[in-house]
Amino acid sequence: MSMQQFWLVKTEPKEYSWTDFVNKGRDHWSGVRNYQARNFLKEMKVGDEVLFYHSVQEKSIVGIAKVVREYYQDPTTDDDRWVVVDMEPVNPLSKPVSLEHIKQDNDLADMVLLKNSRLSVQPVSPEQFHHILKLGE
Repeated sequence: MSMQQFWLVKTEPKEYSWTDFVNKGRDHWSGVRNYQARNFLKEMKVGDEVLFYHSVQEKSIVGIAKVVREYYQDPTTDDDRWVVVDMEPVNPLSKPVSLEHIKQDNDLADMVLLKNSRLSVQPVSPEQFHHILKLGE
């Protein structure tokens, strides 16, 4: 059995917020047009846990989701290079974890978020994931 993996996905709340996601209940993660991000989508497995990050103004991790279907063709395009995964919301963080906090936290200094901030889908280590859950309690 493969080890569970952890991820972070970024979205602009004006376009697709945590509330939108919760209201849908289950949705495909579409619109990824970066090869590195696409490759990470292809690595996601059912049961993997995902940090849901609001970019632009908020710049905070606001919730936890889980992967419920592995990658398939992105239905928003005919271009077969692009894929989606299906995710479901698990729960919101009691308090969002801001980018400012992440930048100041030595335990999170190696997060991809800080090294490649434009990447919309990125891996997170188990230690980083659980540390963020603690911060968000």
